[in-house]
Amino acid sequence: MATMSGQVWVSLISLGGVVLGGMLSYPVQHRTQSSVERAERHRQLSALSEARRAERLALLERFIEVAAEAERSAFSRPSAWDDTHSWYLTTQGVMNRLWVAERLIRIQFPLPVHDAARAYFLDLNRTVWEGLPDGESVRDYLEDNRLAFLDAARAVMG
Repeated sequence: MATMSGQVWVSLISLGGVVLGGMLSYPVQHRTQSSVERAERHRQLSALSEARRAERLALLERFIEVAAEAERSAFSRPSAWDDTHSWYLTTQGVMNRLWVAERLIRIQFPLPVHDAARAYFLDLNRTVWEGLPDGESVRDYLEDNRLAFLDAARAVMG
């Protein structure tokens, strides 16, 4: 009977060790799982943030590229043209693309960036279609709003 009693005690102590080990490992496993989930959420947020940043950079590049085309159109504006002139046909496409790019800036960026892009767009639009008074430089006329837009975009992009 003593042998049986000893075996029972050994079994109970062994079972108690398993229960105690399980109870101690549960919080560790729970914390480990929580840590892994937090790290995964952080990685996903970081990837999303980087994708949005890349999308914004592409949009800025698109706007700047089309604005440069519009500036070239303003520089090459003929003194007389109509809606069949090759300059008009080319410029109309450029200005339509610039209009779309400016609207996308509004969707993707804070309002101060869009406001600066809008002012630059309006100056470009006016310069392209109406021209400037004699003696006024296209570059000088557009410079302030161009720089304001670039500075606002840089501030947001970091």
